[in-house]
Amino acid sequence: MGGTSAGHQRRQAIHGFKAHIAADAGTAIVEDLAVTPGNVHDGRAGGSALPNAPGDVYADSACRGQVFAAAVRAKGGILRIALTGMWGESGTNTLRKLKQWNHSVQRVRCRIEKIFGTWKRSYGLRRMRWRG
Repeated sequence: MGGTSAGHQRRQAIHGFKAHIAADAGTAIVEDLAVTPGNVHDGRAGGSALPNAPGDVYADSACRGQVFAAAVRAKGGILRIALTGMWGESGTNTLRKLKQWNHSVQRVRCRIEKIFGTWKRSYGLRRMRWRG
């Protein structure tokens, strides 16, 4: 049976929000925050939380793209995103470089992702009601 069920068509639309943060990688203190509608792509909105002269910017792979990269460069930052593949000669040397790069990026990213986990677990920000 194809198509959508009648129950799905009667459900009320769900509207969500995303938080984009600029946090210090060493202390995990949030320095800046931008909230966008949930339907805005991360790569288009993530630059709104960038401080001036951000240094190394560790971002989610959803931020891979020219819009976010241009925003990081315009503020004087260096973009660090985990890679899913790497061009070069085939073999173990390329895979070693890829693993080494991703390990260095993910060591910082895991500290930053803990901020979102704490918000959800301890402060009830998994689901919120907004008015206005």
